[in-house]
This record gives sequence, structure tokens and C-alpha cells, in this order.
Amino acid sequence: YMRKKLLVGILVGVMAMGTLAGCGGSDNGGGAEGDSTVANSGSGGGAEGGAVEGAEVTLIMSSRDEFLSTLEAGAQAAAKEVGIKLTSQDAQNDQARVLQYVETAKNNGNAAVIVNLVDADAAEQIVEAAGDMKVVFVNRRPSDVSLLNENVVYVGSDEMQSGGYQGQYLAEYFKEKGQTEIKYILLKGTEGLVHTEQRTESVLAALEENGITATEASAPLVADYDRATAQDMISPLITTADYDCIISNNDAMALGAIEALEAAGIDPSTIPVVGIDATVDGCQAVADGKMYMTVFQDADGQGYGACMAVVNLLEGNPINEGTDFELDDTGYISWIPFTPVDKDNVADYM
Repeated sequence: YMRKKLLVGILVGVMAMGTLAGCGGSDNGGGAEGDSTVANSGSGGGAEGGAVEGAEVTLIMSSRDEFLSTLEAGAQAAAKEVGIKLTSQDAQNDQARVLQYVETAKNNGNAAVIVNLVDADAAEQIVEAAGDMKVVFVNRRPSDVSLLNENVVYVGSDEMQSGGYQGQYLAEYFKEKGQTEIKYILLKGTEGLVHTEQRTESVLAALEENGITATEASAPLVADYDRATAQDMISPLITTADYDCIISNNDAMALGAIEALEAAGIDPSTIPVVGIDATVDGCQAVADGKMYMTVFQDADGQGYGACMAVVNLLEGNPINEGTDFELDDTGYISWIPFTPVDKDNVADYM
């Protein structure tokens, strides 16, 4: 589900403010305090019943990295279509700033807030601060999903699916070699984030389900989704550990591992390295044969789906109305699908 061509004009401007961090799990904040952009259309788009026309909504991002800038552009595209006024704010990974922006949105009479969480455990505080506003959490799911209801919903991707694709592809790779027992090095994202734990759990489960016995070549390397940190942490193991593959919770860390391999004189095409997010650099590495595969997380789709969820909450419709995204059983979560990306389809994502 992509609108890449539609978003080129918007994204060029947004990306100029971004930093290249991938995944939405970056610790690199971007932009100045109070930095904001506004999308507005007077046309009204497809809004019905007047519930949406001219409604003011604030998108609060944990930071403005490559992934979240793309998410922001998707939300802006939806806002223009339906005629709502969308203001974007960069919290620079500061939970106190998130709450400040929620309070400001409420005081300004906003109809809703879209929140990309800094802290998954802080969702309840945000809901309380929002008062009567609708709340759409995007990309990072609250740790307590019992908070979700007819006024508080989540739009994102099922992280058990992302790691699952990594495991399936690695299992296929090793089965073709006649190998059913492997050792892996795991580059892990920030501890405590739901998507870190689920990406890790799901890749190992998928390997096992596909007949591969996988054991650690080292303790997991917690590199906080950062490329340089990953390179530094894995470099001592590259020539000393016994390993068959490198599993990374995101593309940025996978690229750090690839740089470490190359620095050690090892051709990365001989060691399958797998990532998640299908960032620009990640896709280029797949195209070059340096990364075995990655998994496309539809940042644009998440932003678009979050804004459409606001529209639907205001109009009393199912939150996925007007999209091709699936609802979970509760009706409070709209799932944006992941897609595996390898050398055969990477051109579609570049």
C-alpha cells in the first residue's frame, strides 16, 4: 500500500528536515523546539457530514528521522484529501514535550491528536491529558492495549510479522545449503520497546517453525537502532566469533554490521545479513547484494492510516474505512502490512 509518486512533492520538503536514522526507533531528535509544519486543504476532500471539514489535528512525532518523516508525509497527504488542518510537532524524544504538545492541542481546540510514542508505558498519561480529544497512537503501540477504546486507537504494523519474514528467508537460505543448525549474532534495538521485543521474538520463532535450530554466537548486542553503535559493537566479533548469519532489528544496525564485515575484509554477500524497514540505504544494500533481505514497513501507509483513523473516529465509522488495511478483532487496531524485500523486488522500493 504505497503512494510514493503522490507523495514525492510533499516528501522532498519534509525530508529536508529529517535525519537518516530508519525504523522510527532512533534516538536522534531533529528540528528545533516547537518545530512544526501544517497541511491544510480548503476543498474538504471526501469528508461527509461536516464532522471533519476544517477540523484541527496535531501529529506528535517522537523525533523526525527518515522513517517518521515519511510517516508525516503520509498523514499530510490524507489531511489534504479530507480537508483537515494537520499540524506536526517534533518531541525530540522527550516525553515531557509530548505531554506539552497534547495539552497545547487540547487548549487550542483540536479535535484529535496522532501520537508516535516516546515511551510506550506513558500512553495512559497521554490519554488523560487529551481529555475529550480523539487519540490515535501510530507506529509505536502502547504497552497496555487495554487503553484502546472507541476514542483511543492504534495504527501500525504487526511486528511479529516483520521478524517472521526474516526467519522465513533465513530458513530458506540455509535449507538450500542443506544446513539445519546455525549460529547467529543478533543486533537488537532499544530495550523495553514493544517492537524491539517482538521483532526479536518473531525471527527466532520463525526459524524454529521452519526447521532451523538457531543458537546464539554471542549475547545480543543492544545497539539502540543506531548504525555507528552497531558497527562498533559487532566489530570485535566479526573475526573472532563462529556465526552463520547476522540478524538485525532494523536496517541501520544491519548496515553497521555490513561496514564492519567490509572493514574486516569479509565480503558481506557471503554472510546473510537481514534487516527491517527497507530504508533508502537498506534497499541499496539489498540491490548491491550486501544485505540478504529487509522488510518494508510502510511508513507512508501508517501516517495515511492514522489520519484516516482520525477522520473515521470523528464520523463514527470503522477506523479503517476508506483504506485497504485490516482491523484486529477489537476494532481498535488498524494493521498496516509488512512486505519482505529481496533482490527480486527491491527495485519496487527504491
